[in-house]
Amino acid sequence: MKTSFTKKLSFYIPMSIIILFMPSINLSALDDGLARTPPMGWNSWNTFGTNIDEKLIKETIEAMIKNGMRDAGYKYIVLDDGWEAKERDKNGQIIPEPKRFPNGMKALGDYIHSKGFKFGIHNDAGTRTCADFPGGRGHEYEDARTYASWGVDYIKYDWCNTGKANAEETFKTMGAALKAAGRPIVFSICEWGTNKPWEWGKDIGHLWRTTGDIIDCYNCQAVYSLGWKHILEAQVGLEKYAGPGHWNDPDMLEVGNKGLTLAESRSHFTLWCILAAPLMAGNDVRNMSDEIRDILTNKEVIAIDQDVLGKQGYRMMDHPGKEIWVKELSNGAWAVCFHNTDDVTLEMKITWDHLWILKGKHNKYKVRDIWNKEDIGIIDIQKQDYEDFKCEIAPHDVLLLKFTPIK
Repeated sequence: MKTSFTKKLSFYIPMSIIILFMPSINLSALDDGLARTPPMGWNSWNTFGTNIDEKLIKETIEAMIKNGMRDAGYKYIVLDDGWEAKERDKNGQIIPEPKRFPNGMKALGDYIHSKGFKFGIHNDAGTRTCADFPGGRGHEYEDARTYASWGVDYIKYDWCNTGKANAEETFKTMGAALKAAGRPIVFSICEWGTNKPWEWGKDIGHLWRTTGDIIDCYNCQAVYSLGWKHILEAQVGLEKYAGPGHWNDPDMLEVGNKGLTLAESRSHFTLWCILAAPLMAGNDVRNMSDEIRDILTNKEVIAIDQDVLGKQGYRMMDHPGKEIWVKELSNGAWAVCFHNTDDVTLEMKITWDHLWILKGKHNKYKVRDIWNKEDIGIIDIQKQDYEDFKCEIAPHDVLLLKFTPIK
């Protein structure tokens, strides 16, 4: 059977591969009921930077209703750096820039809520934000009360201009301030992975960045900015730290932005779902192609990310030009992603019983090709009742399969 994706290499999965697999473990986390699945929403930074205003936010919300993103699960509308006035007011209170947000943040929050979304905002653990607006250092408790009064549901807290501050203690202070403010607020720790927040973040926040900033390219790298393939590589070994209420965050989505091909956008989205990553769209959703909309709103792929078991996927195989990533799902199911990392088309052959993860409690599975929306058939691993599967995968593209046990 052939997929619609398009090296002339044969891709076999040898039984002799020794996998270094660190299973998810049961870690305690904030016991507040928030972010039991990875948060989903839209963030202004990747496309608009500091060029945001009330009009843009409202247009984005209307577009997300019309294009189906709200119904697909994207709930948080997050205003990133640049919403603030250049300085605090005379009383030391943080305020929005009045010309760009003339009605204030309480009114904008009310509008966001009225449309069935949740309100997210950005600030910084330092004295100034990364874009040189007022930061939160020394103002944590008053800012938390302010955000709560505006109806904020989510805060992304950055790490610029922090001097020699201790990261864990600094974020712990803001986490305590949010708790004291009395409103349920998802706390996103944006510390860039410098101080290994996956080792301490679960008792402070609901998610934590694991790397520097993502940019819209596949495999490029700058000082502080990374293509998504570099960020993906940095997630290897972090799977044991993630689970309901506490997530590794490999940064926002670049799906649909100009530096990625359609295949790279599809792969990027697929692998973030395998990672159980927060899904924060970062494109201009008011102006996107039908193909990008279909990627962002594919409910079968989103369901892999949002699976209630809450396990982050991991890399099962890494060979030159090709990788296999797998994610355990609820009810004994598995998602398996074959990623062509090469620049030429990959001809692939899969012998099903080489996928050792499928052996054990269940041996008989229904196999579905998610992106092509095709049921491949029924396989019985134990009895080896199946035909080998052959297909082609285009450069930087993926094949995403779901294996559902037949009991």
